[in-house]
Amino acid sequence: MIYSMTGYAAGNRDLGQAILSIEVKSINSRYLDITFRIGDDLRQIEMKLRELISNAMGRGKIECRVYLQPQPGADKGSRDSLPNPTRLAQLAAQEAAVRAVLPAATPLSVADILRWPGVLAEQQLDAQQLEAECLALMSSLLVELLASRAREGAKLADAIRSRVARMRELVTEIGPLLAPLLADYRDRLSARLREAVAAIDEERIRQEVGVFAAKSDVAEELTRLAAHFDEVERVLAKGGAMGKRLDFLMQELNREANTLSSKSVSADITRIALELKLLIEQIREQVQNLE
Repeated sequence: MIYSMTGYAAGNRDLGQAILSIEVKSINSRYLDITFRIGDDLRQIEMKLRELISNAMGRGKIECRVYLQPQPGADKGSRDSLPNPTRLAQLAAQEAAVRAVLPAATPLSVADILRWPGVLAEQQLDAQQLEAECLALMSSLLVELLASRAREGAKLADAIRSRVARMRELVTEIGPLLAPLLADYRDRLSARLREAVAAIDEERIRQEVGVFAAKSDVAEELTRLAAHFDEVERVLAKGGAMGKRLDFLMQELNREANTLSSKSVSADITRIALELKLLIEQIREQVQNLE
């Protein structure tokens, strides 16, 4: 499987008293970088969520938003909400204990009692249940996120393969150009020597043609280009994490294209070298998004 580093997934869980929502967004990065925007009531789950993500992905900047929101239409402490009897009894016992030691202490007013934490509070979510629901939702979203990254990765791989195929075509065009170039150079060199001297030195012509052929010989560059093309296709066929490997191969391909351009002795070869460099740069842009 080939994974892009770009993806998005979001989902909700109805927990009765509240709705749990998680959003996960992934973009390209050199390393695995995970950041959270998470409420204080869920902070204790962050490390386990981070571990889930680390086990699922190797590279990318991952941004997670995890939050609880009340159910639509929920009444949080309205006038007709009744106090919690258990919390009232606890508060009465606490006040009696204080007044037994400090008889002059000011009694609690009704307003004080109603503002006391837990008296009008909604039923709290069970911590273990909340953690289980959060981890389950994150696991399902990671499956969705990885599927999204895989679809994007497949498209990127197809784009890379098509450009490698085009580069192979360009490289095959160079071979047939070299023999006519050498013959043309020999004819032009012979003509110049005839104009310069009365007697033609055939040995001198062969030496000059040999030097020209050596300077313009790109067989080694073509061989290395073909080998790099094979390696790119092998890496794509293997799948898995490949972004760094392909980025290195793009550097090597660009090096050979530069050498090909510097040895060019015709406008056609220069054109081919420039088109190779353009295709390599296009592939490099795609590679930046691969895990």
